Amino acid sequence: MTATTDHGVPAAPVLAPTFREIALPDAVRDALGEQLAKLPDPNTDIDRSSTRLLQIFADLPTELLQQILDFGRHIDTPGVSLVSNLPVDADLPDTPSDGGPSRAKKTFVAEGVLLGLSGLLGEPMGVLTEKAGQLVHDVIPVEGGSMTQTNQGSEVFLNFHSDIMHDVIGRYDVANPDFLVLSCLRPDHEGIAGTFYADARDIQAALPPETLETLRSPLFRLNAPGSYVRDVAGGQDVLSEPVPMINGHQDYPEIAISANGVHPLTSGAREALDTLQEVCGQVAHQVQLRPGQALLINNRKGVHARSTFTARYDGQDRWLQRTYVRRSLWNVRYRVTDENRRVHY
Repeated sequence: MTATTDHGVPAAPVLAPTFREIALPDAVRDALGEQLAKLPDPNTDIDRSSTRLLQIFADLPTELLQQILDFGRHIDTPGVSLVSNLPVDADLPDTPSDGGPSRAKKTFVAEGVLLGLSGLLGEPMGVLTEKAGQLVHDVIPVEGGSMTQTNQGSEVFLNFHSDIMHDVIGRYDVANPDFLVLSCLRPDHEGIAGTFYADARDIQAALPPETLETLRSPLFRLNAPGSYVRDVAGGQDVLSEPVPMINGHQDYPEIAISANGVHPLTSGAREALDTLQEVCGQVAHQVQLRPGQALLINNRKGVHARSTFTARYDGQDRWLQRTYVRRSLWNVRYRVTDENRRVHY
């Protein structure tokens, strides 16, 4: 990962890089892949599959396993980690044109990798208004959504944001995922699509004190995710109650930004929000994901973004898979659906 601006221009990070790379040895990758290739579609019985995947991933070398576990359980660890040299499906079908999932996929190594890593961080969860409640999200460019601030986009820079969710309590940063796992099945044609991560600790250190004070004040309203606005609200903005952008302990801040728009309540808040996005670009780390790589993203310690790339809609477009993960589902039990205890409203 290298520090970049939001235009892709290299820029020196303010602090030491807050990211870690974890690479599997070839022998470990091959042994893991052999076991995952034997597994059925994990979505058929997700609890049974998660249990089996936990057994499989527990055989990782202790040092590697601890690095992944520590990523999820400690407050002072990096907000993003890149796991490399993971097993991949031997025969990958065309990238779905509708945003997935693929109906032609015959093996489920990628899903096993995604859910296995997720299970080391917490519990995968689904949201009815995001990918129809699926636990495995196929993140794929869709022609009709190319210009949107959603995972269907490709032709616009996906601004630095958190993955949030609409909630009747008025806060969109409470029931949202603690972590995302983002795994690459296929890169874009040119191999240039970049995923960015800006750690709130680095952001805070780079901000002028008066700007930080404004960002720590409840002067902003988050717009609901683009999928909710599109599919539920008929294209109308649905705003949260006033919230700060940055909150919590000075040394371990939490940050939440809506990809689908933030509405500042004052002119000073507008200026602070613009500065925030600029600083995110200055301190961000970038990776161009390749097959066999997965990003572990803390959705509270920092914000992420995606560069533009060219989608051709020819079956060979960029194809990532993503999970939403919470350390525990207990605190979001008020959102659970009757049909599935992992899927929430």
